[in-house]
Amino acid sequence: MRQYEVTYIVHPDLDETAFGEINERIQGWIAEAGGNVVKVDLWGKRKLAYEIRKQTEGQYVLLETEMSPEFCVELERNLRLLEPVMRFLIIAKEE
Repeated sequence: MRQYEVTYIVHPDLDETAFGEINERIQGWIAEAGGNVVKVDLWGKRKLAYEIRKQTEGQYVLLETEMSPEFCVELERNLRLLEPVMRFLIIAKEE
């Protein structure tokens, strides 16, 4: 298990319920793969540096996780296919 930071930006027009469901789904994927979500940091709605899909704002989320390196590829694929997620970044933390 390695430590990772997973940051993603969700569409700004989602209500709290839909936003919570997206977060639960992503954390569920990590848990199903034998990983662990150590910390969830909701940054809230912020202005984007540049327009993405005609949006100027997005809801930012940072997850500190422990998961296997093999699962990162699958997580990237799942995040890419999840429509409300506009951008994401997965970074391995130095130990």
